Amino acid sequence: MNSVFLHHYLIFMTTETLVKNIKAKKSFLCIGLDPDLNKIPKYLLSEEDPIFEFNKQLIDATHHLTVAYKPKTAFYEAYGVKGWISLEKTINYLNLKYPEIFTIADAKRGDIGNTSTKYAEAFFTDLKFDAITVSPYMGIDSVEPFLNFEDKFTILLALTSNIGSHNFQEKMINNTHLFEQVLTESLKWNNAHNLMYVVGATKATALIKVRAIVPNHFLLIPGVGVQGGSLEEVCKYGINQNIGLLINSSRDIIYAGSDLDFAQKSMEKAQLLQTKMAEILSQNGF
Repeated sequence: MNSVFLHHYLIFMTTETLVKNIKAKKSFLCIGLDPDLNKIPKYLLSEEDPIFEFNKQLIDATHHLTVAYKPKTAFYEAYGVKGWISLEKTINYLNLKYPEIFTIADAKRGDIGNTSTKYAEAFFTDLKFDAITVSPYMGIDSVEPFLNFEDKFTILLALTSNIGSHNFQEKMINNTHLFEQVLTESLKWNNAHNLMYVVGATKATALIKVRAIVPNHFLLIPGVGVQGGSLEEVCKYGINQNIGLLINSSRDIIYAGSDLDFAQKSMEKAQLLQTKMAEILSQNGF
């Protein structure tokens, strides 16, 4: 086995490793790898595996600017077996060539215990992702099977940026938002130190309430870019003593170009975000 490949599985990703990588790259950027065959450059469609080739070129062009990649599994599952193979090739490529990168399966799983256990095995044991997004709606026994993997991270949906978030997450129950109750309850669960939380960038001021409950955990923040979230606002309310933020950008970066130079255009977009992040880190003493 390649020594770099072996290294990835002997030294597990930890919060300390993630923070070290953020400081080294002066970036807390996470890039979403959400390929759509209707949107990727047309010339790639002649490749044996267009999705993997698209991802590979994006990764090679941006790996020095980001600390995490987040494939959204629906964009692979939609293409059946071929799509799943593309996802497997993508995660294997990342683990082999860039083992320092934090990998997130954006799968939003969550089911009864034995089913969640199998989901966890699929993404942690088979595909060897470092983290997975999970829905907390079914409660403790649907989440703890993921947390039982002590060397992996479970990223719980807390307060999302979509319009429908007000249907449940922002409902008041006994003078407390439901998302606040989810955060509070989750801290009682087994290996809760391995939890991270999804909070949408369009809910920046709500980060005050989030940080009051989970001051030390990492937050995965989607919604900066196309969805209109502000990087500066998110950092104002969300950054902590450990940085504690992963800012995700997907469409704004991966579809910055549509021709032979698409990867270069993506790199330039990522560079703009990384430069802003470096300034914010400096302003906060990192």
